[in-house]
Order: sequence, then structure tokens, then C-alpha cells
Amino acid sequence: MLRGRAVTLRPVTEADVPALATIRATPEVRRWWRGGDDLAASVRADLADDTLAVYAIEDAGRLVGAIQWYAETDPDYRHVSLDVFLDPAVRGTGLGGDAIRTLVQHLVDEYGHHRFTVDPAAANTAAIRAYAKVGFRPVGVMRRYERGADGRWHDALLMDLLAEELAD
Repeated sequence: MLRGRAVTLRPVTEADVPALATIRATPEVRRWWRGGDDLAASVRADLADDTLAVYAIEDAGRLVGAIQWYAETDPDYRHVSLDVFLDPAVRGTGLGGDAIRTLVQHLVDEYGHHRFTVDPAAANTAAIRAYAKVGFRPVGVMRRYERGADGRWHDALLMDLLAEELAD
């Protein structure tokens, strides 16, 4: 378990799948995360992916989202990629930033990681602001990076953070 200022991060379990699928089904989250018709299956697929580490985000004992990370293993390109989603009911409360900060600090302290990347949709201004608040900086727009639910290609913003840039 990892403890932030307000959040607790812990490994996701099978018991968390229905609650996470419910959060993923909210229009505000589904717009960016999608996942097909069976969101519980999408959450389970993330849990089954050996390359991902998925943590539940809790606030006062209540599950409010998830954060996951993937490590690039090539030693010449070593870095971590992160992704996070939150229940829209807790947006704007600082819990997302707390979760990101807590996980990044853990990855620096325990694994010696020095560089972190995120790639939110360029139109996802809330996510971009949350990442920027903890120190992520824009690197550049990745054009036509991801196919949207509408079938069209959409841009994403590549952002990165060096360990020493993590904001308090």
C-alpha cells in the first residue's frame, strides 16, 4: 500500500472490478478510456496484462479510480508510462495529483526510475492540467495518435517528467 496526502494506492483485486467498470462507464471517463461493450472485461484485461501494474485509488476508504504504470525495460530507454482515471464526482479535489505524485515518488524511491511519460488526448484539458500541476511538461503533439470511438484519428499530447521536477 502506498499512502499519499489524501489517497491510498493499493493493488487492484477482482473485487474492485465492478466499481472500476462503473467509473469507466461514466461519460466523462468513457470518452477517454473507452473499452468496448464489456467494461468489466476491459478492467480484467488490464489486470491480466503482466506488463502493467494497476493500483486502486482510495479516498477515505472509498474506491475513486485507478492508476497504472508500465516500465520500458530497455536500459538505454528506461522510463515509466502512467495512466489514471477518476470518478468524475471527485474531480477538482486534488486526488488525481496526489495519486500521481504518490506513485511517481514510489517508483523513484523503490525502483530508481528517473523519467515518466503520459500521453493524454490533446483535447483532454482536465488531464493535462492535472499532470502539469505535479510537474509534467509538454513535449509535443503526437498527431493522429489514437483512434477515437467515432472512428477518427485524434491527437495526443506527449508529456514527461524527470524525477527531480516532481512538484510538491
